[in-house]
Amino acid sequence: MPKQNRGPAVLAAGAAVQLLVGIPAAWGVFQRPVMETYRFTRGQATLAFALLVAAYGVGCAVGGLLQDRRGPRFAGFWGAALLGGGFLAAAAVPAGNAALFLLVYSLPAGLGSAFLAPAVLACAQKWYRGKKGWATGVTGVAQGLSGAFLTLFVRGLGGLFGMRVCFACLGGVALAVGLAGAAVLKDPPPPAFGPAKQPGPDLGPRQMLRTPQYKWCFAAVALAAPPVLLFSPEILQIAADRGVPEAWAPFSVVFGSAASAAGRLLCPALSDRFGRKPVLYALYAGLAAGSVWFAFAQSGWVLASYALLTGLYAGEAAVEPAFNSDLFGLPHAGVNYGFLALGMSAGSLLSYAGALALPLAVRHWAAAGCAAAGLACLVPVRPVQFGSQK
Repeated sequence: MPKQNRGPAVLAAGAAVQLLVGIPAAWGVFQRPVMETYRFTRGQATLAFALLVAAYGVGCAVGGLLQDRRGPRFAGFWGAALLGGGFLAAAAVPAGNAALFLLVYSLPAGLGSAFLAPAVLACAQKWYRGKKGWATGVTGVAQGLSGAFLTLFVRGLGGLFGMRVCFACLGGVALAVGLAGAAVLKDPPPPAFGPAKQPGPDLGPRQMLRTPQYKWCFAAVALAAPPVLLFSPEILQIAADRGVPEAWAPFSVVFGSAASAAGRLLCPALSDRFGRKPVLYALYAGLAAGSVWFAFAQSGWVLASYALLTGLYAGEAAVEPAFNSDLFGLPHAGVNYGFLALGMSAGSLLSYAGALALPLAVRHWAAAGCAAAGLACLVPVRPVQFGSQK
């Protein structure tokens, strides 16, 4: 198929697939129904969320390898199968069996979402080399809206028929949409992005892992997570405790989802125009300031401050793939981004430990400190010298 026809189809398919992978943003809506249906403690339900995000980070590395070696379609098919299978398996887990839930839902759903992400992002960037940030943002909008979609799904279908039916239906939707979307993914012909026509960095994963740039970026990605993940599993309870009417509490997730979609669309596009690092600096500074605002927010301002944090976090996550390919090149973008996304796993586990160990008031300041430290990690990142690729 000609390049000019396949590119828009890849963006559309990528957006459809991404609509299903925003579980971390929506977990606040899942948490209480999961605890009630499966008789889990708060710690067990939070661990299910943390393990899902951790599996996402690990899965990005594995999915990136699949994408680079077998193509985005192959990785996308496996991702859809794991994600849909995880939802279907969750529907059958007996109450009280948290270990089985972690094994058959959190791990495959996190891995499946991660297999899909590098496949979509790397494929879209290769079709739109001159607008990598914009292409990432277009496909990422749907991931941002995923939180709202899942919120409506859980509150509607789950409220009427229970979480088991909700999980089973989500499994069917994930399989149908994910497999159909993956079938469209295809890299452009090699001459469109080969080194002969598009000179630039070309580091394989082994070379990238040895660079100081990777280590600083890994740390920055990990430190971006706590401002949101320290609170997202309990955001409905936090909102209710601070004066948000019970009927409005779920809108903390819906508004956060809308902000996430805006962040995923606007921030990568802005980074195309103003540069990756200036935009990332602004996002990390915003996460630090927003964490302080969230610490004192009451009533409706809780919704506004949390939406700001989710939008900034999503914007950071959407700029990172383009920043990664700027530093290390496009030929190995899938697997290289996957190794960078391991920072999400580290950030998730850090957030899980913090959520259990720290009082809520302390968590707010820890979140602000993590964001400030993440900004500091970006300062020493410089373009990789071509001589260091050998």
